[in-house]
Amino acid sequence: MKKTILLILLAVLAVGGYLYYRQLRTGPEYSLMQAYKAVTDHDVATFERYVDIGSVTSNLVDQVAEQGAALSGLNSGGLALTGALQLFKPQLARTAREQVRRYVETGSAQAAAEAGSAGPLNVSVLGLAGKVVGEGSRFKGIKYTRKEGNQAFIGLEFTQPLYDTTLVLEVSMRNQGDYWQATAISNSGALIRQVARLEKQRLLVR
Repeated sequence: MKKTILLILLAVLAVGGYLYYRQLRTGPEYSLMQAYKAVTDHDVATFERYVDIGSVTSNLVDQVAEQGAALSGLNSGGLALTGALQLFKPQLARTAREQVRRYVETGSAQAAAEAGSAGPLNVSVLGLAGKVVGEGSRFKGIKYTRKEGNQAFIGLEFTQPLYDTTLVLEVSMRNQGDYWQATAISNSGALIRQVARLEKQRLLVR
């Protein structure tokens, strides 16, 4: 009898362990880890499985184009840049996609920036991201995960050494069945405004 109970318990634990492992492997956090691994392996095909580059970059260009006042605080040509972004959004979105692919392929920010040099404007998505995240920033961890049906929102916390604070970048992900795919940085506009305020405060106390 005791042996039978023990076998049942072991079977339950095995099934529970399998289900937990499967949940981890099919969760949005795991998919983000695979996207990061694809970057370190310079594996563009795998990266595009877990990141919809077209959706992410188009959404990013849309959000950046709406931040005229904030961009003027981060860049002396911010207002002119904003007008150009509004005018050339489709072309810039294509350029941004090429920059991201080039970065994944080479691991070089310079090569990625050069991928956009033939576009209507010499605008680097990685350059704008660098202003928000900041030089010397470090990934601290996952701040939160929120699921809403087939959508998930993951908050990734980074240090921002220039302002002695941390920022949370929210990645929107879509359930693709046995994996999740990133579709947008859903708070990029809010991050630009936040960094612009921090930069203004930093300049005032210098």
